[in-house]
Amino acid sequence: MYNDVDMVWMADPFPYLEGDHDVYFTDDMTGQLLSIQVKPLNHFHDLPPPGKKGRTHICSCMIYIRPTDGTKLVMKKWIEELQDQPWSNVKKSNDQPAFNWALNRTAAQDTSFLFFGTISQVAYKEVFSFFDAKHNWNVVDLYLLPQAAFPTGGLYFKNQTWVQETKGLHVIIHNNYITGFEKKIKWFRDFGLWFVDDYAVLE
Repeated sequence: MYNDVDMVWMADPFPYLEGDHDVYFTDDMTGQLLSIQVKPLNHFHDLPPPGKKGRTHICSCMIYIRPTDGTKLVMKKWIEELQDQPWSNVKKSNDQPAFNWALNRTAAQDTSFLFFGTISQVAYKEVFSFFDAKHNWNVVDLYLLPQAAFPTGGLYFKNQTWVQETKGLHVIIHNNYITGFEKKIKWFRDFGLWFVDDYAVLE
């Protein structure tokens, strides 16, 4: 598991990492367009549809992966996308758009070639149609975590109606959609999520 440091764990996230999916991730919607962006509590866990820029809005802030060929394919594609979007003072690219492109371009992609690169086309179809039907071995399996449990900062800190409606369901809260060390701390303090001072070691 990877997660950013500007996050507060309110509960154990591992019960939510159910199943044997390849890559687990969170939504990065802001909640400003409520009818479109805030998902119902029982929302689907498939990769959401892309936005206006042709890619999804998944957050690279928290990722849980399993050691599978599907995961390897996503990571490989992510690296390739990052190499195509190098950091510069002009472009100021970061890893999140590249992560989204990697997810979009590998979702449900066949990974059978990782096992049998030289198998004939006829045999390939016969063998892997069986694997796909029986075991789903040859498909990149992505899983969107529940939005109520893993809210983005743009939703949690800016939509108190939603926060009250989902009270008790929050697991990891991300303090994004705001920049600056002091500003992030203030946001945590204002919402009763800053616990560091209570447990700081006094020298």
